[in-house]
Amino acid sequence: MKRKLNDDATMDGIMREAPAAIRVVLQHGMLCVGCPIASFHTVSDAAREHDLDEDQLRRDLQAAIEGGVVD
Repeated sequence: MKRKLNDDATMDGIMREAPAAIRVVLQHGMLCVGCPIASFHTVSDAAREHDLDEDQLRRDLQAAIEGGVVD
């Protein structure tokens, strides 16, 4: 069964559960790795704070969670 990105999941939780998501975070220019706010920020929060396309970030994170290749 494929895991799905939960809307309430924090950036820290996502990176802990799916370490491949760390690469996505870094590719999007975010410094969530080790950030004390990452344990509070959802994907929506992070996208807004970093002025990113939330839909694209979600697609890339979901691909990492599912083990797909993210460019």
